[in-house]
Amino acid sequence: MRNLCQSHRHAHAGFTLIELLVAIAVLVIMATWAVPSYQQFVARNEVAVEVMRLRTALAQARNTAITRRRTITVCPSHDQVACLTDWTAPLMILEGLADGGYRKGDETLLKVLSASDVASITFRNDYRFVRFPSTGWPRGYNGTFTICGEDGQGAQLVMSNLGRIRQAPASC
Repeated sequence: MRNLCQSHRHAHAGFTLIELLVAIAVLVIMATWAVPSYQQFVARNEVAVEVMRLRTALAQARNTAITRRRTITVCPSHDQVACLTDWTAPLMILEGLADGGYRKGDETLLKVLSASDVASITFRNDYRFVRFPSTGWPRGYNGTFTICGEDGQGAQLVMSNLGRIRQAPASC
């Protein structure tokens, strides 16, 4: 009798084919719904990370200029020698900088921030650098950064003549 009960219980363990197919169908429907939402989340997050990178670089440069009472420059550069117009490149923050956008060797490199992952960043007609004098007011270097990521996600950072930064939405 005992052997008969054990074999009967063992025969009912597991899933039927129909239960398995229903579970797979539910998973496929959930994945179809979740993947586009996840892609939009990743695109928004990519833009948010870039906004924070630029805000950090500009705020650090402004605060350092005021604290050290020196001219501080922020510019994109792959080789830490020449400033570029591609703001997705690594950002270098340095003390001083020649007007041509090239380091001559007497400038002190303070920090280099990593390159960006967004599709494009433009700044005021592709200007090559932002300079903060000892007052912290980037007069003549103020403007708008437009950050464009994937799926049309975007943001703008607007820097005033006083060096303050505000964020605005942007369509790319």
